[in-house]
Amino acid sequence: MKQLERSASHTSTLPPIRPVRISLVEIFSMAIEALWSNRLRTSLTMLGVIIGIASVIMVTSVGQGVQKATEQQIQSLGTNVMLVLAGAARSGGISQGAGSAATLTWEDAQAVARQAPAATGVAPFLQTGGQIVYGDRNVSTFILGVDLSYPAVKEIQPQEGQFFTQEDLDLGNAVVVLGSKVKNDLFGAGEPPLGQNIRIQSGSYTVVGVMESKGSVGGQDQDDRVYVPLTNASRRITGNRANTGTSINGMWVKAQDENQLEAVQFQVTNLLRIRHNIFPPNPDDFRISNQIDIINTFSSVVGLFTTLVGAIAGISLVVGGIGIANIMLVSVVERTREIGVRKAIGATNRAVLSQFLTEAVLVSLVGGAIGIAIGIGLAFLAASLFRFPFVISWLSVAAGLILALVVGLVAGVIPARNAAKLDPITALRSD
Repeated sequence: MKQLERSASHTSTLPPIRPVRISLVEIFSMAIEALWSNRLRTSLTMLGVIIGIASVIMVTSVGQGVQKATEQQIQSLGTNVMLVLAGAARSGGISQGAGSAATLTWEDAQAVARQAPAATGVAPFLQTGGQIVYGDRNVSTFILGVDLSYPAVKEIQPQEGQFFTQEDLDLGNAVVVLGSKVKNDLFGAGEPPLGQNIRIQSGSYTVVGVMESKGSVGGQDQDDRVYVPLTNASRRITGNRANTGTSINGMWVKAQDENQLEAVQFQVTNLLRIRHNIFPPNPDDFRISNQIDIINTFSSVVGLFTTLVGAIAGISLVVGGIGIANIMLVSVVERTREIGVRKAIGATNRAVLSQFLTEAVLVSLVGGAIGIAIGIGLAFLAASLFRFPFVISWLSVAAGLILALVVGLVAGVIPARNAAKLDPITALRSD
């Protein structure tokens, strides 16, 4: 008993342990050494962060690339063009879609061309689907009945032969201009299409031209169609459904530039209302949209989809954060004696807290950097395979690094605090 009292008395006279200041460089060095000594565990801990950041970067890049590709395709058709569609017919209470009712006529289009000052061109069209036959080849495509204004308004010209003439339009001649895809489907390589006769719904038509390629826009292949005179389409292919005039499905109206679209829309709307005797509160029997509206709508949809998928991909970041927190908690338990030794020789709670927090942040940041590199690589691969622009938003890259930093900080706080609060005597007694 006396020996214990002497020992206690001797211990009480020991000088207090002075806190040892540790520089940031030393903390950083110790954190790297601790992580490197457990390389496998560190790598597995990073995996969740890598997958999360890579997914966010790739999804964002692919979404922006698809959006840009579609915008370019739509703009190639002209952002100064407006589409006016006839109303929707109903069958059995079900709408057949805009353009299906006989509420617009060729005469309406001619009136717009004459009386709408802001319109620089008007191209009416009558569209239907049908079979095109040449020899033993048979393809299903779209048949467009148009007039001579169509190439100028839609900015598409024949690359072989010519468009049909005013005489063809006046007489309703059986001539046809092929889209480039239809030409490739019907005629073999090196086989000249000009002057050949093809059958459209049992009628014989002479090929006078082949249009230049325009590609796909909004899921519609602009090259998968043929063009015939509007008068011919109305008489021989679709039939005229209008009580007066020649029925059309719609018209493309061209403005001087996209800034004039609002003026064109105002003029066309009021002119058609007057011609169709439509007065408020009666609804219009036509629908108007322009390319800018289409671009904005598509951009909004793609942006929403990208955000949604990016958010889903971000869930793996949460999983990665949980993994980091779990591993750091295990690390605190495994390194209890080491923490006790460090605190016994003067390490402050702040120094211990800083070391474990630094380890968590390092794991997260390195994982984030690797994830960014993988995400950029996957985005580039997807852009190359599916042929859309490769777009990387540096804002998303910066956001990825910030997310990684936040994940590391949040995941490391509790384990670091637990380590800092350990009693050195208790820690030294642990196995």
